[in-house]
Amino acid sequence: KWEEKWHMIFIIDKYRSFLSEIEKSRAYIQMKVSISEEDKGFGPIFEEQPINTIYPEESPEGKVSLNCRARASPFPVYKWRMNNGDIDLTSDRYSMVGGNLVINNPDKQKDAGIYYCLASNNYGMVRSTEATLSFGYLDPFPPEERPEVRVKEGKGMVLLCDPPYHFPDDLSYRWLLNEFPVFITMDKRRFVSQTNGNLYIANVEASDKGNYSCFVSSPSITKSVFSKFIPLIPLPERTTKPYPADIVVQFKDIYALMGQNVTLECFALGNPVPDIRWRKVLEPMPSTAEISTSGAVLKIFNIQLEDEGTYECEAENNRGKDKHQARIYVQAFPEWVEHINDTEVDIGSDLYWPCVATGKPIPTIRWLKNGYAYHKGELRLYDVTFENAGMYQCIAENTHGAIYANAELKILALAPTFEMNPMKKKILAAKGGRVIIECKPKAAPKPKFSWSKGTEWLVNSSRILIWEDGSLEINNITRNDGGIYTCFAENNRGRANNTGTLVITDPTRIILAPINADITVGENATMQCAASFDPALDLTFIWSFNGYVIDFNKENIHYQRNFMLDSNGELLIRNAQLKHAGRYTCTAQTIVDNSSASADLVVRGPPGPPGGLRIEDIRATSVALTWSRGSDNHSPISKYTIQTKTILSDDWKDAKTDPPIIEGNMEAARAVDLIPWMEYEFRVVATNTLGIGEPSIPSNKIKTDGAAPNVAPSDVGGGGGSNRELTITWVPLSREYHYGNNFGYIVAFKPFDGEEWKKVTVTNPDTGRYVHKDETMRPSTAFQVKVKAFNNKGDGPYSLTAVINSAQDAPSEAPTEVGVKVLSSSEISVHWEHVVEKIVESYQVSSILIKLYTFIHKQFAELKLDMLAVTCILLLSTAPSQPPRIISSVRSGSRYIITWDHVVALSNESTVTGYKVLYRPDGQHDGKLYSTHKHSIEVPIPRDGEYVVEVRAHSDGGDGVVSQVKISGKPLNFDTFFSPCMI
Repeated sequence: KWEEKWHMIFIIDKYRSFLSEIEKSRAYIQMKVSISEEDKGFGPIFEEQPINTIYPEESPEGKVSLNCRARASPFPVYKWRMNNGDIDLTSDRYSMVGGNLVINNPDKQKDAGIYYCLASNNYGMVRSTEATLSFGYLDPFPPEERPEVRVKEGKGMVLLCDPPYHFPDDLSYRWLLNEFPVFITMDKRRFVSQTNGNLYIANVEASDKGNYSCFVSSPSITKSVFSKFIPLIPLPERTTKPYPADIVVQFKDIYALMGQNVTLECFALGNPVPDIRWRKVLEPMPSTAEISTSGAVLKIFNIQLEDEGTYECEAENNRGKDKHQARIYVQAFPEWVEHINDTEVDIGSDLYWPCVATGKPIPTIRWLKNGYAYHKGELRLYDVTFENAGMYQCIAENTHGAIYANAELKILALAPTFEMNPMKKKILAAKGGRVIIECKPKAAPKPKFSWSKGTEWLVNSSRILIWEDGSLEINNITRNDGGIYTCFAENNRGRANNTGTLVITDPTRIILAPINADITVGENATMQCAASFDPALDLTFIWSFNGYVIDFNKENIHYQRNFMLDSNGELLIRNAQLKHAGRYTCTAQTIVDNSSASADLVVRGPPGPPGGLRIEDIRATSVALTWSRGSDNHSPISKYTIQTKTILSDDWKDAKTDPPIIEGNMEAARAVDLIPWMEYEFRVVATNTLGIGEPSIPSNKIKTDGAAPNVAPSDVGGGGGSNRELTITWVPLSREYHYGNNFGYIVAFKPFDGEEWKKVTVTNPDTGRYVHKDETMRPSTAFQVKVKAFNNKGDGPYSLTAVINSAQDAPSEAPTEVGVKVLSSSEISVHWEHVVEKIVESYQVSSILIKLYTFIHKQFAELKLDMLAVTCILLLSTAPSQPPRIISSVRSGSRYIITWDHVVALSNESTVTGYKVLYRPDGQHDGKLYSTHKHSIEVPIPRDGEYVVEVRAHSDGGDGVVSQVKISGKPLNFDTFFSPCMI
């Protein structure tokens, strides 16, 4: 007991001594406290800095101002330097307005140079960016007369501007013709270079005669001058001789700054006037490039690093061409990647101040401190003191300029204090767990820390650790660890302490953990979870899936909690999909601690998509495919299916393959029976016992090799037409049977009893008609005809041979003795005498309505009748009487394909030349009208209701009888149906 008592007295005495030392140092601490703690002032920050200025020598203002303005507390003091020498502000030539420098009566000899300003207060000084003051001028042209220029018409020429002395070199040029203000308009024949001011004329014309003067303007000093007139006299030529393009205005290699606008000039002499074309060698032209209407100027706006490269202009006329190349090098002004900012550091600590810039060329880094050169390159400060405080400037510079980053460095010196960040008064920790008690007083330099529990000093052990930042860590917590803990902090400025109470709670434990589950897609799964915890605390269950917390508000379709069970976090997974397979973790959590348990959910389903699809060995009717195995989703893959898609349909279709059945362990096969010269996409689908999986990503489009056609045109026939003609018709082959480029038809025909076939090539792939004219052809001659297709790979087979007749001659005389008998109000009887000619096969009656008499109840029409004897060629004016027979209506993707039989005209009807299709809503008469020469058409699937598709044949005699079919946008249970409903 005596030992415990003396120990307690010793502790109390030491603690009193510690408090006494704190009181003694308080005055010292208050005296030495950092500026940053008591003074809210700050060093200068530039808000306006001087810029490069050009002062016109002839300016009437008589003064120039260079701006400088900084924000600071207290208010800054300014001074200026020129060419690194101080400016005497007491001179009458200079005055200050705020921080701005005003120079009165500027003098080029005295005042041209580099200026910068300095702003300072008791926190430090900063230096502005440097600015150049220059004096601009533009002298007049020499007074001497300029000699006349004589040029032969058709020849090219150049008039030299030869501008006078000037500064800066930013002149713009125009040329006067005869008098002011008549300026030459530039076009493809005339060009004024903005580089040297010269006037170029590709070839001189008589209209170019006149007096020319070079007009020069300086935008910097707002002044213009013009030269003496140069007489231009074109010399007439009887015949102007052409000569090849010759580039006389050439651009040089240039260095441009990123973001600038770049102009390239290129002009050529030549007769005829050359055309000028631009390109970037081996690369596409920049998107911001713009070529003038005359073609002589290429402008690249806002040029970027990727626009660097070689540019070429080419001038060409019908006598020859000329080329010129030069390179644009794109560089960049310095730009900050990371720069300094105002910083506070503890006294005695180390500082690394990063300052990094990019540019082209790469910028160098130098430092100023309080306006004076301080350091180059990377800046590191060690064991800082108050001497290191001040205004710092990091300057990044390359050949194109410099950028400044300004920052203030403050040094903190402060005795420890818990006023800003006191310890927690109550800290909770679970038995058997781990706790960290934070101790973070504000102090500079960094303090040393010690801890006590009650009157017991704590030292590092296997369970207890005092961190470098002052925090106290206790592991394997027991009930005895509860109590009052005190943190002591001490530096060379003083001491401080703060106290908190540690309370021990019961640990949280999972008592019913989730177990692994194995289900099939669409089934439900349950993950159980229950825990024990301290009754004084609130318990929350958190579920995570593959490491991500489940949001039950967003995922409530598949994830639900079982709220029927108290103190239980059971998870219900409904209608599980493949994406729900993975690791589920239940975390039981209080504000003190937590406990977790995990289980895996296996979801079996159809396979995932195969990957890495590649197309190789492309041939006319087959290709080789390889792929990589996708996920089998816990059910072995039984087979693969290759699918294709072409321009013929929006649907994917199963392809024929070699081998016919692709086993589940294979990763290569061949698609066969493909259409030659057809664009294809491919994809691969895997199947297992649970279903068909997702398809692979479609391959890039490929085109099969070409092949000679193997299908003959159908419905070869014809006949009729005009005198001395043989008309041959056939049904054109659809695109899928072209099989190659340069597709067309070879039409062969010969007299029925002839021996030699005459062959004609028809190059239009969409035509189905050829008319052969021959003045020696006898009327109504029988011919054998046949047609075959061809392409760049060869010829296809001939069609079946058809027999047709050439056209007949028209009758040479008209019928006579034409008479009319009225039968009723709507009928008449017409009679005539036969024509003697034997070739007459029938007669055509036509009438013209002359007058219409209207009485109270009856109408009488007076008709004028014309009688013509016609041959079979005139009988063709009759419209088709047979309706097209609709043979199928196939739904394909988003469209219907309607197919019908070809209508063959009767002997007294015109040859069918095509078909008209009306697509209309059922119950309405109006719709969309299509025309086609084919026997099929694609129409869109109706969005709602039913539609009617009407098809009728068309000929020179008019439109024929209608067939119709109804279609619907509703899903179908079959692919093809027939509806040959005739009207």
